[in-house]
Amino acid sequence: MPKKKYVIELTDQERLELTKIIKTGTSPAKVISRANILLASDSSFGKPLTVAETAERFNTTPTTVQTVRTEFAKFGLHGALYRKKRETPPVPPKVDGNLEAYIISICCSEPPQGYERWTLRLIADKAVELGYVDSLSHMTVKRTLKKTNLNLT
Repeated sequence: MPKKKYVIELTDQERLELTKIIKTGTSPAKVISRANILLASDSSFGKPLTVAETAERFNTTPTTVQTVRTEFAKFGLHGALYRKKRETPPVPPKVDGNLEAYIISICCSEPPQGYERWTLRLIADKAVELGYVDSLSHMTVKRTLKKTNLNLT
């Protein structure tokens, strides 16, 4: 099965933007490298460099060159230069609004016998004991209380 070949034809505006990215040098190295690849792949002014020539010229792999070309064809200039923002975090947050309310209610209740006030570790242990969450760090309790402007003193 032959590989798909994407022909890159940049507009004057896109070429200007890529040149600005390269010349200012304030963008991340990956973005500058991708901009160089796109400019070298531009077929507007004659025959562009091949994938292998482009890879050799910019000290990268042919796979990277092909990926940049494919992303430009599918997602446009911005999609080829920058990473896509992640929609969901890799680990969902443990503390949601309900757990936050439970932690606050524990803080407002009477401390266990033998204690004058609640500690962060006691609150975390109590939340686990009551079955609100499987496990909870005292630092998570601290961040939650700080976020809600509550003090234990």
